Amino acid sequence: MNAKLAAAIAAILWGFTYILTTTWLPPNPLFLAAVRALGGAIVLLVLVRSLPPRAWWGRLAVLGTLNTGLFFGLFFIAATRLPGGVAAIFQALTPLATIFIAWGILGARPALMRIGAVLLGALGVSLVVMSSQAHLDMIGIFAALGSMLSIATGGVLMNKWGAPPIPLLGFTGWQLLIAGVELSLIALLTQDIPTQIIPIHWVGLFLLATVLTAGPFALWFSAIKQLGAVTVAPFMLLVPVTAFILDALIKGVWPTSLQLVGVALVMGGLVMSQKTLAVARSTLEASVHKP
Repeated sequence: MNAKLAAAIAAILWGFTYILTTTWLPPNPLFLAAVRALGGAIVLLVLVRSLPPRAWWGRLAVLGTLNTGLFFGLFFIAATRLPGGVAAIFQALTPLATIFIAWGILGARPALMRIGAVLLGALGVSLVVMSSQAHLDMIGIFAALGSMLSIATGGVLMNKWGAPPIPLLGFTGWQLLIAGVELSLIALLTQDIPTQIIPIHWVGLFLLATVLTAGPFALWFSAIKQLGAVTVAPFMLLVPVTAFILDALIKGVWPTSLQLVGVALVMGGLVMSQKTLAVARSTLEASVHKP
């Protein structure tokens, strides 16, 4: 599959997670994060039975914690405390964070036009948040920001370290397993366990672990492996757009006029970022083939 298409599909599927969290799942964020990680890990590791080399165990622990452990835990705290579209819009800041984290870790100095593209998206985020008619919980806001920084850092480190000599699905599965163990221990220690799970919860948990975790993360990591974290990160802008559409269609929560302007700016940032990348590649190819 085309790497950009894979990243877009992954981001759109992640946008469904917010509506699923508030309709078909129990209100226990750490429990949900643990089930999501462990469920996704089981699916992938059953499909691909591979053991990473011992030299990679430390790196896998770091990547599993950043890409899925911290990300899932903070993600569900935000999803249960904020409207879906508002919580999701913070993921649109991932490209901006990725650019500057990559600058610090990889020494990849960004082009000014690319920074401008992502700042345009960030402006869209601020319009969505500030014009929200709902009360915004500060814990939810900080959790959303933390989840964004976590996956941005994890993506850059994947770019730096590459992947172990095992199939990509196995690499993804081991990261999810590490996160699942971490989150299960935290959920047990904090007693964030639902008192009962009704049939609709079981359906929601199954969809969460398979359709919205195992598949999208495999697609996302594949795209990072092929294109790099900085190139892939702007596709995170599709997450809030998906969440807003679902909020409107399913819950009747329609965005305000300013929020629609914000979403348009977010999408404009994505388009501008991809055009900047295309121009840079064309320039590079022309210089390589120049006689």
